[in-house]
Amino acid sequence: MRVALATFGVEEFALLRTACLDAGHVPVAYLYCRSMKPNTGTDAHAAATAGEIVEALPPGLDLLLPGTAEGLASALAGYRVDLLVVYGFNWKLPASVLGTPRFGVVNIHTSLLPRYRGPAPVLWAIRNGDPEIGVTIHRMDERFDTGPVLVQRGGIPLDEDVTPQRLWPRIRPVIRDLVVTALCMVASESPGIPQDDSGASSAGFIEPEFSVVDWSRPAREIHNQVRMFAFMGRDHAPVAQVGGRWLAVSRTRLEPVDGIRVECADAPIWIVESEPATDPVVPR
Repeated sequence: MRVALATFGVEEFALLRTACLDAGHVPVAYLYCRSMKPNTGTDAHAAATAGEIVEALPPGLDLLLPGTAEGLASALAGYRVDLLVVYGFNWKLPASVLGTPRFGVVNIHTSLLPRYRGPAPVLWAIRNGDPEIGVTIHRMDERFDTGPVLVQRGGIPLDEDVTPQRLWPRIRPVIRDLVVTALCMVASESPGIPQDDSGASSAGFIEPEFSVVDWSRPAREIHNQVRMFAFMGRDHAPVAQVGGRWLAVSRTRLEPVDGIRVECADAPIWIVESEPATDPVVPR
């Protein structure tokens, strides 16, 4: 099959390309999403990432930076692709794109669908205190993460102090193995297994008010709130009022340790890493 790859970084493109080659298929183009929505300007981060992708681009491969969904559909048609593999593309793909490749579009999603449909499955898994996550590859339709499942695997542990640097090396080999399997299934025209909507849950963007700690909530919920933002990076630490001052809280513990003890709804929690913060403008 002639395959186009759509993802968000140099390592991710390399991962998908290797999986395609391992499965005996030919990557013919990379697609990178230069904006959060079609018909909007390129942001600075996307421009820098595009430059990195260009520098690492293998010989013979083109990089497509579409500005519109219609342009994307036309470009794919020109490449005569059999399949588009997506892993982290910002746009919702319309029917004009989904119907262009001969075998359609498959998507890589970091949850065991139908659980955590949406753009932030890992964040919601950490927020909910899940001990592990999984990866699903499914056929893409016009809704978010609802298409038939080709293959999935769970059992990827989420550490207490989970970070991208610890988690992604566990996810990447799973994605590579599953992509090889999924490509073989697509080539044999497997339709996949329809998802059971009764087990579906949403993993949408995190609400702004969640960036402020509410001590009237249970201690474990607050602990997982801090863990989730820590995964996003230290600059995203939630703020909390403690003893009449505001702190950006980057690490907590549920057992007695050296730190600031705060009473929550059901038990105490200990703040072990924090720094002064300004009074937030709390969304209403």
